[in-house]
Amino acid sequence: MNTLSIIIVNWNTRDILLDCLESIAAHPPLRPYDIWVVDNASSDGSVAAVRARYPHVQLIENTANRGFAAANNQAIHACRGDYLLLLNSDTIVCEGALERLALFLDAHPRAGIAGAYLLNADGTLQPSWAAFPSFWSELLGRNMRVRRPYRTVDGSTAYAVDWVGGAALLIRRTTVEQIGDLDEGYFMYSEETDWCFRARQAGWDVCYVPDAPIIHLGGQSSKKASIRMKAELYRSKLRFYAKHYGRFQAYALSTALRIAFYGKAVIERIKGRVDSYHDLHILMQALSVPTVR
Repeated sequence: MNTLSIIIVNWNTRDILLDCLESIAAHPPLRPYDIWVVDNASSDGSVAAVRARYPHVQLIENTANRGFAAANNQAIHACRGDYLLLLNSDTIVCEGALERLALFLDAHPRAGIAGAYLLNADGTLQPSWAAFPSFWSELLGRNMRVRRPYRTVDGSTAYAVDWVGGAALLIRRTTVEQIGDLDEGYFMYSEETDWCFRARQAGWDVCYVPDAPIIHLGGQSSKKASIRMKAELYRSKLRFYAKHYGRFQAYALSTALRIAFYGKAVIERIKGRVDSYHDLHILMQALSVPTVR
């Protein structure tokens, strides 16, 4: 039986992290598993709380916030599971979800990555998969969410997609060994898109599994610094473009975004909205195209 390692990266989300761990304890998979929490230098007592309440959880304590990709990679190298579940600290596992995700990979050897059916706190559906981004999808703010029915051996419903969200992403260790770790050049955002892109290029299927529901509260770690996190989002997007589509497309996107933000900044300045003007200035500073090897 394929074993499962659950990896949770935490940064100052003690209470919801404990809720997440409680949900795993209440709805565990029906196979051998372990849990790894990587703490990115939290100051809210997260580490002490996990030690006190869940002593069986493996803890990795960082002395600085290393970001999502680097922290996950630490646990990927430390754990031994055949399947690796990247799980956000702000998730609540529903009954049967973990085992159904693992069973899906058991039954479909071509599937390298499986994404859960993410729900909002109120039970409504949360977008958790999409097509790979394009120049026009970024400018228009619309992503063509194309999915294709996936032929399953047990009659269950699943879809082949371009990429799935990293809030609850299951990947085979053999897939990681082939395509490599998460790219630590991404501090936050686009890591999972990059991983799925590389998996697809290597011939693996990336699938969305609707019968594995997980509640994702969303954005708890980044609410206090929303404009800084939005700037990080654009940095990551430009890294993805430069890496996979070439520097020309990355420069084209950067230029188009600069023009759009500059126009908005002028309007906000005229209207006397100083805070909005400064926010747009922060975003424009994030639009440099990185060098990716």
